[in-house]
Amino acid sequence: MELNDRAEIDTSQIEDRRGSGGGGGGGGMGIPLPGGGGGRGGVLSLIIGVVVLLLGGGTYGATQLGGGGEETADNTTIEQQCSTQNAERLEQLDCRNALYVNSIQDWWADALPQNFDKTYQPADTVFFSQRVSTGCGAADSGVGPFYCPADRKVFIDLTFYQQLAQQLGAPGEFAQPYVLAHEYGHHVQTLLGTEAQMRRQQQRDPGGANELSVRLELQADCYAGAWAKNAVSTDTKSGVQIFTSITDADIQEGLQTAGKIGDDSLQQRGGGTVNPAEFTHGTSAQRQKWFRTGYDGGDPKRCNTFEVANL
Repeated sequence: MELNDRAEIDTSQIEDRRGSGGGGGGGGMGIPLPGGGGGRGGVLSLIIGVVVLLLGGGTYGATQLGGGGEETADNTTIEQQCSTQNAERLEQLDCRNALYVNSIQDWWADALPQNFDKTYQPADTVFFSQRVSTGCGAADSGVGPFYCPADRKVFIDLTFYQQLAQQLGAPGEFAQPYVLAHEYGHHVQTLLGTEAQMRRQQQRDPGGANELSVRLELQADCYAGAWAKNAVSTDTKSGVQIFTSITDADIQEGLQTAGKIGDDSLQQRGGGTVNPAEFTHGTSAQRQKWFRTGYDGGDPKRCNTFEVANL
């Protein structure tokens, strides 16, 4: 995977809520996972927290994560770090992630109207540190990256990538844009009404709620794969190509990441037995299958996980 060193980074698509001074590239803060660094609590929060927040779980935020103060965004530092005047900007974690966001949204700006006859509405990504307040409740870093439909924003503590690499065994660079593309898949589901329709179905059929959640998550994986197939065609606002290459090895890193965060893999890593009745995101094999489905065709219309019998 190669980013174009001539590509300007649009930091207006980022809200930097990491506090004054930014965070020096978003690395090295060493925030421990709940449950004591790699224990069951930390691993399961990655899967449980994202689902609850995705479904508008304000109760979860209030009762389990506690309240949080209102944060204000200050993009001063990230604007300076990611300026084209900084020759080392692409070595900065936050700058690279901002450029990934630029690419994902540039693709959906064309893909959504072309494939679904719907105008794309951009969504900011919020960089936070340790804790953040959202329309879906207060959240801390332990829940992993998530999308909040109430805010229509993606939230991520960039130290999550350390956890992903060191504790979940997915160290590849392409894991990062895969994670972001998955969360923006949820934004697309909100714009298309898919997420709201799924939630209504869950209310009508509580017994099938988890399976419906799995289908929503696998569709987001498929959307991420479709973006990956087309990422080299994405441009900055001035028309500069963002990615100069994405290799088969990069896609393998994406598939590896999908495999590490499957429900069965997380349950095994957490020390418990594998219980399909508790799956909310899909197995490792299913997540890899649907990412590959999106990538192979590059067509988001092939991602209708709600109309297939066998996932």
